[in-house]
Amino acid sequence: MDKTTATKDLEKFIEKFEPSKFKLLQRGIEIRGIKDLNRSISFAKELIDQLKLKLTVSHSAEMAMYGSFEVVYQ
Repeated sequence: MDKTTATKDLEKFIEKFEPSKFKLLQRGIEIRGIKDLNRSISFAKELIDQLKLKLTVSHSAEMAMYGSFEVVYQ
């Protein structure tokens, strides 16, 4: 995947997901301050599938403690 396609996919995701807080990462974004983490992760995965974006959701127990997860390029 070229950088332009990855950037456009990420922009589409941010526009539709509308995160209130996120941090840009080299491979995507970290979405922070989520209260209902399970619902947000499920919604993010559904949105990625619906829009056919080349992104994946990544999360760990440590991230869950802070109410965050990542959306990264495939």
